[in-house]
Amino acid sequence: MLDIFLIKRPLLTDKATQVSSEGKYLFVVKSEATKPEIKKAIHAMYKVDPVAVNTINIPGKTKRFQNIKGKHSGYKKAIVVLKKGQKIDIQ
Repeated sequence: MLDIFLIKRPLLTDKATQVSSEGKYLFVVKSEATKPEIKKAIHAMYKVDPVAVNTINIPGKTKRFQNIKGKHSGYKKAIVVLKKGQKIDIQ
């Protein structure tokens, strides 16, 4: 599997914008992606050196509209910490 296809998109929320000033960036990744694969993909895509990668599996939520029940799918989130002085422009 090619490394760059493990990263689906950057996660752009208020909290993600706040922690980006600390050198941490959030990405939505494929559920089968591992930490070393995510590190390689970030290095290949953005030409930066990730120091650490933390992953979180976000479960899907069940929703209800009138009497119809449905489910939003979950996703895997990766928090990538970069080497001091490096940054990614994802705006």
